[in-house]
Formats: sequence, structure tokens, C-alpha cells
Amino acid sequence: MTRRWCDGSGLLEALRAGVANLDAHVDEINALNVFPVPDGDTGSNMVATMEVALAQAEAVAGEPAWTIAGAIKRGALHGARGNSGVILSQILGGMADALDRKRRFNGLDLAFALRQGVERSYRAVSQPVEGTILTVIRDAAEAAVAAAERDPDIETVLAAAVDAAEKSVARTPTLLPILREAGVVDSGGEGLFRLFQGALQQMVGQTSVAAGRPADTARLSMLVAHADEGHGYETVFFVRPLKRRRLDLDAMRDRLAVLGESVIVAGDHGEAKVHVHNEHPDEILGYGLSLGTLSDITVVNLDHQTAEVRDRRVGELVGGPATGRSDKAGAAASESVPAPASIWVDPRALNGATMPFAVIAVATGEGLEKEFRDRGAAAIVRGGQTSNPSTGELLAAVQRVNALEVVILPNNRNVVLAARQVVGLATRPVHVVPTRNAVEGLEAILAVNPGADVATNVQRMTEHGRDVRTLQVTTAIRDAKIGPRKVRKGQTIVLDPDEGLVAADRDRNRAVLAALATLTGGFEAVNLLYGEGADLAEAEALAARVEEAYPHVEVDVGHGGQPLYPYLIAVW
Repeated sequence: MTRRWCDGSGLLEALRAGVANLDAHVDEINALNVFPVPDGDTGSNMVATMEVALAQAEAVAGEPAWTIAGAIKRGALHGARGNSGVILSQILGGMADALDRKRRFNGLDLAFALRQGVERSYRAVSQPVEGTILTVIRDAAEAAVAAAERDPDIETVLAAAVDAAEKSVARTPTLLPILREAGVVDSGGEGLFRLFQGALQQMVGQTSVAAGRPADTARLSMLVAHADEGHGYETVFFVRPLKRRRLDLDAMRDRLAVLGESVIVAGDHGEAKVHVHNEHPDEILGYGLSLGTLSDITVVNLDHQTAEVRDRRVGELVGGPATGRSDKAGAAASESVPAPASIWVDPRALNGATMPFAVIAVATGEGLEKEFRDRGAAAIVRGGQTSNPSTGELLAAVQRVNALEVVILPNNRNVVLAARQVVGLATRPVHVVPTRNAVEGLEAILAVNPGADVATNVQRMTEHGRDVRTLQVTTAIRDAKIGPRKVRKGQTIVLDPDEGLVAADRDRNRAVLAALATLTGGFEAVNLLYGEGADLAEAEALAARVEEAYPHVEVDVGHGGQPLYPYLIAVW
């Protein structure tokens, strides 16, 4: 008999099965990277996000559906890892809001919840790009609504959503040129499909399908061809309304769209986060003050930055502000911050006098961690490629340091969005300098002036982090076509900070020299940080080759110890 309703227990069972199915396909999804590099982690990030959400839901087992959904929402928010995990947390957050106060729900309720997940995701993005997970959730929701209006049975509606999600993933190459060129599809959307598929299989009593697909149907991770062009100033703040008033988010977006570009307003009538680009930040702040009380204000001069291509490839996705917790789910969520086993904190930041501000860096590799410690990082969250720290882990580090304000250096383009969610969750001001790799982070932390205020230091760190040119050297794990060029498995490939292909060659030294030759404007110094896959002798030999090719350039060798990338190269 077809199920018409789903209660809290049914939702939890479906969630367990969905997470298990996602986990069963994690290797398949991880292997689907935009570039053939050995650090695909879309699947791992989505699984890690959902495992925290599941843990929070398990903590309130036996409660009504709305309580389970609220626990999922908060768990996903704290557990969100990487861009894919952050987007997934937004989808689940919208769905949970739609199920508020419902002890059980039917197919129409589910369809509405999916629509709310779409609204929350798209509303937070200034320029949504089709062919990503956003398209997949929208197509799934539209199919669910159509099915629910014909037959409100929960199984019927979920089956329609799953079928539409799979077809939508298959269509993503027609929407993004780079996917079409590569002949592959979007892996963020694939992960969402697998999550929904597992839930449906549990509901209809099927066993999970076997993981893995043939190589010719490999899936590709989400990519947006163009990002917002940065210009003028980026103004960001939280606003709470004046007493007895409510924020009108739509009216705010309309007004801010007149004043600037790249407008994001995320939150609710009680508190919202605002993001705007324009030439006159005083106008933006003045408008904000007319609405209520402002906090966590940052103003950054974008004219001194390189466009944040990868950081914004799915738009400026912003996590909503934390809300009060009064039920069992809220209590469980307070425990979702993970144990700080992967966090190093300077003892002086734990026990000394309160600092005006502290810098927290994300890093992995013995040498890189030491460099950040030596340059004044108050805490280090261990992670990076293939091991993106979650929002909860970053929040745990923020909570442990004894500082009035905190600056986070994500040092990975796939950690930036998770770091930005901490801004709305922390009990103290948090600022994110969107460093794309550890080299940019090391340069940024050198710019800290202890005598200046936090806003000045954030601007200085942002500017200095982008002053250094960086190259990342790794090995292709499969044949691929990147733009007009073909890359063969086993070749050394050199990427820019946004993972654009700079050079490829069977010989690692030739690949590095070819990459350096593409840098325009000349340079005076090169720093080779070697990691796993290289050793000191090889690094010194490479340095000698660079010195021979560029006699007037100073070349230094350092030990980073980073995984997967034999060299991180800084060029000034």
C-alpha cells in the first residue's frame, strides 16, 4: 500500500537511508572533479555534512516531524563542509522551515518543502548559474509539485522528485559549456540525487543500488564559468530591526539593487545579513541604519583584489543567522560543535589576556602549520584538500580563542563558504579573508599590524594575500580535456589559484618552468614549498633549474608537507 504520510520516525528512517546511499557513492562522486587532480571531495563534503545532520536527528528520535527537520537543519548548518555542503545545508534549511509545527506531512507538504528549499538557495545567490545543484533541486521541486497536485501520496511525490533530479543531472551539460565540452555532468547535483534516491528506496522497501558507474558516464563537479567582477567596495553587515518592526527582505533587496550590485540579503524578519558591491559604502550603511541596529560590519576595497572567481562560482551563498533554540533539537544542536581534536590553539590565546583580535588559519602539512604558528596564528584548524573543515569545526576554534574578534584564513577556495557561515553563528565578530590557498594565507598573515583596528587589518590581509601570485603543482589522475588542451593521466599539471590549467608536461621540472614562463610582468622572487610526492633533493634541483632560467631571480626552498601537491609556488 502506498504511504500517504510521513511522521518523525519515517523522516528519520528516510534520512538514514539517504545518507547511506550517498555514502555508498562517495568515491564515484569524489572522482568527478573539474580537473583531473587527486583531490576531488564533493562527495566527502556532502557525506560529512549529512552525517552531522543525521547525528542531530538521531538525538531527537521519537519526536514529531518538525522537530526532526529542525535538527537536520541545524546539524547541516554546523556540519557543512565545502561549497557543496553549504549549498546542501541551505536546501535542507528551507525544507525544515516549511515543515515547522507539522507532526507529520503528506506529498503536498513535501512538494512545498522542496519549493522552499529552492527559494532559500536561489534567494541567497546574487547571480544563480544554471547547470549546478541549484538547477537540480529546482527541477525536482517542480516535478514534486506537479505530482502532488495529482496524487498527494508521499511515495508518489518523492518518486517524481527523484526521477526529475536524475534527469536534471543528465541535462547539466546542456546548460554549462564546460560540462558539455567535457561530456560529463554536475557532481553536486549527483550527490543530491543520491541522497533523495536512498530516501525513496527505503520508503518503497528497496535495497540500495550498487555504487559506481562506468567511466564514460563519469560526473563532474559544479562549476560556474564566470564570476562577479569586483569593483568599488564590498559592504557586509548584519541588521536587526528597530523595536516593534520587522525586516522586509524583498523591499531591502529592491532598494539595495538600486544602490549597488551583487546584492545578497539572507535571513528573516528578525535578523538579516546584507552583502552589496558599490562605489559608496556610506550609502549602504546609511540605509542599513534606517532599518535597525548594525553589527559585524566589514567594508573591503575590491579594486585591490583579483576577482574571486572560484569563491563565487555558485554566487555569494550566505548562511542565515543563528536563531534561538528552545526545544530538544536546539539542545542537541548545541552539542554539534565537534571535539577540537583537529584544532591547535596557542596556549597564550587560551589563558592569556584577552586579545583585540586573533587569526585562525586552516592548514595541513607540518611545514605549513609551523609557518602559520611562527607568523602569529592563534589557532590552526587542520584541513584543506580532501579534508575541508566543517562550519562546526571552524566555530569550535573561534569559541576557544580568547579574543574580542576573530579573523579566519580559509586557505582553500572550497572552505570559504563554510567559514562565512561562522559569521552568523559565532557570539563574537568574525571576519573572513577569502584566501584560496596556504600561500595566500601566509602572505596575508604577514600583513597584520597589531596596532591597527580589525577592519584595517582585514583590508590589509586581503590585499596582501592577493599580491602574491601562486602556482599549484600536482599530477593528473585521468585523461581529460581542459579547454583546448588535452591532459594525460600521470602528467604533471600546474594550476593557478582558481584551478585554471597553466602548464602540463610529463617532466615535472619542465612543467614548472613552462608555468613560470606564462607569468606576465616579470618577477623577482620564487618560493618553492615542497610537500608529499617531492623531497628536498628534488626541490633543490628544481630551484637550480629556475635560477638557471632566471639568473636575476631569488629562489628559496621551503618544506610545506602538504598532501597531494608536491609543490606550492609563490611568485613575487
